Amino acid sequence: MNELPSRRLVLGTMVGGALAAFASGGVSAALESYSPPVRRVRLGLNSGWLFHKGDVAGAEGPGFDDSTWDSMSVPHTWNALDGADGGSYYRGVGWYRKRVTVPETLSGMMLFLQFAGVNQVADVWVDGVHLGSHRGGYSRFRFGVTDAFRPGKSGVLAVRVTNAPNAGIAPLGADYTFQGGIYRNVSLHAIDRLAVRMLDYSGPGVYLRQRSVTDSSATVDVKATLFNNNTTSRSVVVRAVVTHANGTVVADHSTAPQTLKANSGTDIVQTLTIADPRRWNGLADPYLYSAHVEIRDADADTVTDVVTEPLGLRSFSLDATNGFKLNGSHLNLHGVNLHQDRAGDGWAVTDADHEQDFALIKEIGATAVRMAHYQHDQKDYDLADATGVVVWAEIPLVDAITDSAAFTASTQTQLRELIRQNYNHPSIVFWGIGNEQRSDNTPTNKLLTQLAALVESEDAERISTYANNLGNDAGVAGHAETTAYNKYFGWYGGSYNDLGGWADSLHKDEPERTFAVSEFGAGANPAQHALNPSVPSSGGSFHPEEYQALLHEASWKQLADRPFVWGSFVWNMFDFASDGRNEGEQPGINDKGLVTRDRMTRKDAFYWYKANWSTAPTLYITSRRWTSRTEAATELKVYSNASEVTAALNGTSLGKRNSADHIFKWTDVTLRPGSNTVTVTASVDGVPQTDTVTWNLEPGVSSGG
Repeated sequence: MNELPSRRLVLGTMVGGALAAFASGGVSAALESYSPPVRRVRLGLNSGWLFHKGDVAGAEGPGFDDSTWDSMSVPHTWNALDGADGGSYYRGVGWYRKRVTVPETLSGMMLFLQFAGVNQVADVWVDGVHLGSHRGGYSRFRFGVTDAFRPGKSGVLAVRVTNAPNAGIAPLGADYTFQGGIYRNVSLHAIDRLAVRMLDYSGPGVYLRQRSVTDSSATVDVKATLFNNNTTSRSVVVRAVVTHANGTVVADHSTAPQTLKANSGTDIVQTLTIADPRRWNGLADPYLYSAHVEIRDADADTVTDVVTEPLGLRSFSLDATNGFKLNGSHLNLHGVNLHQDRAGDGWAVTDADHEQDFALIKEIGATAVRMAHYQHDQKDYDLADATGVVVWAEIPLVDAITDSAAFTASTQTQLRELIRQNYNHPSIVFWGIGNEQRSDNTPTNKLLTQLAALVESEDAERISTYANNLGNDAGVAGHAETTAYNKYFGWYGGSYNDLGGWADSLHKDEPERTFAVSEFGAGANPAQHALNPSVPSSGGSFHPEEYQALLHEASWKQLADRPFVWGSFVWNMFDFASDGRNEGEQPGINDKGLVTRDRMTRKDAFYWYKANWSTAPTLYITSRRWTSRTEAATELKVYSNASEVTAALNGTSLGKRNSADHIFKWTDVTLRPGSNTVTVTASVDGVPQTDTVTWNLEPGVSSGG
């Protein structure tokens, strides 16, 4: 996982004299293109770790004997296997140790140790000196280590991690495994003493507030949070430059020199206007500018720091009748929920894993992703920016709260970290303040009120939301700017045909309310099959793939016809670890994914959505994994975005079918004993498509002939 990609920590040099044109303030056209100078250094610290599962006295000490510990690299979790076996999993302490040598070339620079994600409480030492603790398992955190490490000398970095239950930290409970460990990147960052702040809730220190975006112009406030860590004052110039992807400058502004006292900080806001902006326009054109902030010591005429952030210019709104608009045009937000889990690795996923996940999300044609139920790795948000999917990002306030000052403060901190660390991602439109609180009591509603107000104060332009499962009239649904509902019609009660009626009723009763469906779905084991199955037991051992497909067929047809539902999110894109479950003959797994946990199998329902959402040619025979048959009579069902599909069984034509709903059926199909080959053909936008499967009918079964 490249937690801070190159565009977020930009490093280079610039001739000082060339900067004089920007010292006086105002807009300059002195340069037509811009290449940011390198001023920061990032050292990856993922390799060379030692690990011990369990608590050990004195393990923070530099002289501690760790010779029997296990060698490993991070990302790492100790619950990759026991967290998905359907039994109990280890929730306790694990220790990590590593020797770190800071290069002598970094002498005189400020040093910061960064962890991209550790679950759930981390205590960090260098050479036995406690740097501090971080509480919360999903956000990035940093410690200043300038005085802890001596360049050219080796130091011992020790980290005590625990994922033990903690009543003071969200989440208290949820339907997924709380995996422990240093499961994201670790890195060391060196910066000049006159620089953008690193410790603003571990955010980038540069914040891009889009004041207005129209066809003719975009106005952006560029806020830089500065700190002078020197022992004497400095005269500072701050330059803000916006460039196209090719480096061409579209806006450029520098402040007049101002004095920044020793060991003090300040915030500087510059307003830039970009003429004729190219919009970040979802899947159609996810265009990204870059916004660069330079810090310059005016007396020395040198650039001391540069931070570059992505800038996607867009506008958005919600309407109770017409749903979601991006850049003034209606956009149907249809997509998936996403967890950070993977078979064999648990939460310790790599950049390549993230990229594969987003390739599958792009393949299915999703326009939106809800990154449940916590802050994800930066790589996910970067990929969303580049792909063009709209993001709902949220904090892990799930199931319940503790009515205490400690829990409230911790939850508010997690929300601030989420917002500040991800403020500049154009893909993010929604900040989620919680999910499925089981109680509608006064303390829960008080906390949700505070969190909604915090979103407004931190980021007034984006939309706060909440995922509710307590009913339309629940108090918990009344705090965020918009509400979404987790509705499992046809799985946890009712019929899968009830979804549209529920939405119509809510819309009729509260015509001014904006709302979405944040979760819906059903479990499926792709090794289990039945023809037109009845409703399975959600907690039972039989979850046929065909029922999941039927539920999603019905659900999407109802959602697609109701534009006032601003968004819908399938639960879930991928099967994931939930160790308390034992159903569908897959212990420890929530099997509602459209793709298996190992990413090897796209279930039938995946192709249903691909046929509806994607413009890519799609032709797919369902029940293809039901290869061993015991009954000759069956049906053939195909998903396609073609208008006409032709089928053949064992070389004999079954005829053509036309469909307006992407489902093509041939009933009364009769298999012969032994091998049966089914072939379907179609043309999508003039491109021929073919799919074929082989089904085997057990010998001795009558084919009716």
